[in-house]
Amino acid sequence: MRRRKATVELFEEIRREYEFGIGTIQGVARKLGVHRRLVREALSDAVPAMKVSLPRARPRIEPVAAFIDAILAADRQAPRKQRHTAHRIYGRLQQERPGFLVAEPTVRRYVRQRKAALGLAARETFVPQSYPWGSEAQVDWYEAWADLDDERVKLQVFSMRSMASGGAFHRAYRHATQQAFLEAHELAFRYFGGVFRRLRYDNLSAAVKRVLRGSRREETARFVAFRSHWRFEAEFCTPAEGHEKGGVESEVGRFRRNHWVPIPHAGDLEELNRDLLAACQMDEGRTVAGREQSVGTALLIERTHLLPLAEEGFDLVEVSFPLVTSLGCVQVKTNAYSVPVKAGTTVEARLAAASVEIWYEGKRVARHERCYGRHQEILDLEHYLDVLERKPGALAGSKPLEQWRRLGRWPESYDRFWAALIERHGRSAGTKAMVELLQLGRSHGQVALHGAIEAALVLGCTDEAAVRHLVAAQSLEHARPATVEVGVLAQFERPLPTVGEYDQLLTPMAAGVVR
Repeated sequence: MRRRKATVELFEEIRREYEFGIGTIQGVARKLGVHRRLVREALSDAVPAMKVSLPRARPRIEPVAAFIDAILAADRQAPRKQRHTAHRIYGRLQQERPGFLVAEPTVRRYVRQRKAALGLAARETFVPQSYPWGSEAQVDWYEAWADLDDERVKLQVFSMRSMASGGAFHRAYRHATQQAFLEAHELAFRYFGGVFRRLRYDNLSAAVKRVLRGSRREETARFVAFRSHWRFEAEFCTPAEGHEKGGVESEVGRFRRNHWVPIPHAGDLEELNRDLLAACQMDEGRTVAGREQSVGTALLIERTHLLPLAEEGFDLVEVSFPLVTSLGCVQVKTNAYSVPVKAGTTVEARLAAASVEIWYEGKRVARHERCYGRHQEILDLEHYLDVLERKPGALAGSKPLEQWRRLGRWPESYDRFWAALIERHGRSAGTKAMVELLQLGRSHGQVALHGAIEAALVLGCTDEAAVRHLVAAQSLEHARPATVEVGVLAQFERPLPTVGEYDQLLTPMAAGVVR
């Protein structure tokens, strides 16, 4: 704009000099030190013509332009805060397109052009702060999306950031309940190796019942008890003034850009949280701008300045004593969870932020992922196997089997083997034989059972005794993949062996036929 204004003023000077001064094109050009062509242009129009910039060749960015465009196109379907930055795109180019040499400023210019329609986010100015070791950490929740078992779900993620060292802890939950909030604190304290003297929060409903005048807050009784147990102080930000905890706000943005983009995939929430913990540990190797030490080195120093961990954790589990119904379930909150205990028995239900555990006679007999819906049935087929041995006809149309199919726990190979057993023994006896094989999954693990059934089908064997031997052999070989000689499995296609024949079959397997 400045160059154009100067050109307009120059045109005015040329026109005045020509009209009231020298009066010739050559004289004006010589006096003002410009080309005669510019003088003629100024005399023809007082406004300089707009110059059209011709598109330049882009030999560096052109080979990867389609890759970048695909990323930006996919970002339209991604949550706003989990879209790629230019730096993140450049990092992916380095990893996924290493053969193309392109500088980061070139990528930034191209991405800026492609994102021009989105505009630029306004930036605030903050006053830098300094923090003694172990003095303060900041806490916040944020939303993020992940693909769990091929289903895209929105999660609530807890974050705690140390203000002195820059280290941070992140953990995802399906719902930001008070129970999850307090549990995440304890896990964060263990991650840091101690307790910060002061924690700074928004006015979260899990901690604040009511915002009073000024800095006063009416806190929830459970949060006050939790704070007293771990011996830290709590401070709350002014409503709608998130910059008062800018450290964790900045950490959330950094962590989201680097570890939530692209959208992560995991089998379940536990696996995702293991990945998040690994990401937190990996970030200990980075160095915060303006500091000499890495985050991990600073954490080691800060750990000696933190308050010691409490000898015992705060009691976060909600305990109830429900009665097992005739459908083999107990009701916890509004939902029904299956349990392998006789109907009419009173059991102990322990409700945590992410799980429900059922205990009976001092032993844990069932564990389910906690369901936050209402009036839902969460059923595990293994809990009904004892009943199904007596009532095999109930398996085909059972809800537990339907849920296993939906969760991918009942592979297609099970149906094929089940069909072969029915063809061989009849519907009732064949189904009972299948239920008995499923009992092996309870004792040896579903992975071992699945591998044994797959191996038997590959070799054309559909005898349940062969599967039993394969499962036992895998256990003896420390669950290594089992490869069985066709000749050995062929022996199981005969009627069930006698005791003597049974011993003869075990001998070659123990000698290494199964490996």
